[in-house]
Amino acid sequence: MHLSNKILRIIDANLNRIGESLRLLEDVARLLLNDAALSKQLKAMRHELTTRELSAREQLLQARNSKGDIGMDIEVSQQTKERELPETIIANASRVQESLRVLEELGKIPHIDLDSDRFKRARFSLYDIEKGLVSGVLRKEKRERISGLYAIIDTQYLGNRHHDKVVTQMLEGGARIIQLRDKNMLKKELLPVARQLKELCATHNALFIVNDYLDIALAADADGLHIGQDDLPLKTARKLLPIGKIIGYSADNVSQAITAEADGADYIAAGAIYPTQSRAEVETIGLDMLKAIKQETSLPLVAIGGINRHNAEEVLAAGADSIAVISAIMQAESPMEETKRIIDKIGV
Repeated sequence: MHLSNKILRIIDANLNRIGESLRLLEDVARLLLNDAALSKQLKAMRHELTTRELSAREQLLQARNSKGDIGMDIEVSQQTKERELPETIIANASRVQESLRVLEELGKIPHIDLDSDRFKRARFSLYDIEKGLVSGVLRKEKRERISGLYAIIDTQYLGNRHHDKVVTQMLEGGARIIQLRDKNMLKKELLPVARQLKELCATHNALFIVNDYLDIALAADADGLHIGQDDLPLKTARKLLPIGKIIGYSADNVSQAITAEADGADYIAAGAIYPTQSRAEVETIGLDMLKAIKQETSLPLVAIGGINRHNAEEVLAAGADSIAVISAIMQAESPMEETKRIIDKIGV
């Protein structure tokens, strides 16, 4: 590669940017998200893009002039700006994409020996990788909040009470995850309820999850959606939800749980652990299956079905990260007091 020092400096600067930023993205995928697939993709991309030009490395080093680079002060001033991790990921992905485009365009010049198509392919691959990384980071924060009491408000147990009154009691009792479950209301009636509960949860720094209905979850800007075996396919729901929203998936055996994790679930709800009033037709799986699911998956595990303050501790001891409670709270004289009793019992 016999090129002027100025062209060599452009190539060198952009290869360096690519390597530096891809290393950061790779570390996020490997060390923070523990995402083997994204980590492997990024590592392969970094090696392909930064080592294929080794034959010209001596010329690139010879042309390098860091002290004389007028852009150094500009880069330093930009890097002093504080930003959250998702913004850092986007900034570094953009940095790589811009450098790839530079090398792609240089490769179109006849006397410059660069594979333009290779840089173009990498640029388009990185668009999807960037989306996966940002989604992973945004969802990770929510996944980490799946612990302790997971309170479910089911319309069939409300009686003459209102959703907002019961949820307010749950939240004031200490619940930090609320799921709205309804099988009877018209969706045009359920949507304002969901939006109201979302606001209540946001005020109390609690997660708000909608059961079954993707459209309601989207319209109410819920933190996530919970689906089961007979609902919308998990992969489809994952594509339709915004990248920062989480999905919970119901499983009653190890195989279903493993598949759910592979398909993009953020937590697994396993049950029914005990006989339950809310889903009388559901067979119980017991604590042994709960333990087996915990051993074979790495996602937060929510136990559900017949759980109350009297058996909650043994469920957590069997491996559950969180316990989902419906009738024990909703049929209590005071949902707030029962919520407090359960939380006091499990200590979370």
